Amino acid sequence: MYRKQLYVFDEERPVQAVVRSYTEADFADLIHIQQESFPPPFPSELWWNEEQLTNHTTLFPQGALCVEIGGRAVASITGLLVDFDPQQADHTWEQVTDHGYIRNHNPDGNSLYIVDICALPEYRKLGLGKLLMQSMYEVVVELKRTRLLGGGRIPGYHRHASTMTADQYAQAVVKGELKDPVMTFLLRCGRTPVKLVADYLEDEESLNYAMLMEWRNPFMEH
Repeated sequence: MYRKQLYVFDEERPVQAVVRSYTEADFADLIHIQQESFPPPFPSELWWNEEQLTNHTTLFPQGALCVEIGGRAVASITGLLVDFDPQQADHTWEQVTDHGYIRNHNPDGNSLYIVDICALPEYRKLGLGKLLMQSMYEVVVELKRTRLLGGGRIPGYHRHASTMTADQYAQAVVKGELKDPVMTFLLRCGRTPVKLVADYLEDEESLNYAMLMEWRNPFMEH
């Protein structure tokens, strides 16, 4: 199980927080986070359900983390282990995460794959997403895996799709010529681009593209 106490900052004010493994007692809070993070018209059937959360906590508890502030979970991150082959990088979110049920979790997999990360909107200014991502890097090191991996939406792309390809858009974000809400956030977290993946997830803003991005374990040979 994972647990660390620290302070996050609301502008200049320190706020005590705990990053820890989530359990069944957190399920109602975790579902509430999803509802607040992805309000209608986002389909409610895509919010976490109790069966998915049970799988997260039983199949791979090391990959099920939340941030607790004021006695309740306000942000979460979930992962599973996969055996990733960079030569066969194309996949969809549904394929690699088993539609979020992670029944395909591979205990011997070389990579920790991020299924989902989200936070209550009113807590996002506290930097909880970056905190959770860094905490998951620690899990990668503890488990001696090669990398953390995940597909990041590029929701700013639809504004530029008429003038550039998705690959050109992603390159512009990396160069700092454009800023993308998700890809720029992941770059700030220390993730680096691996490959642009088409038809990753049904997402109008990204035109179904995602940028596969990794963080390599610095203690492993590459």
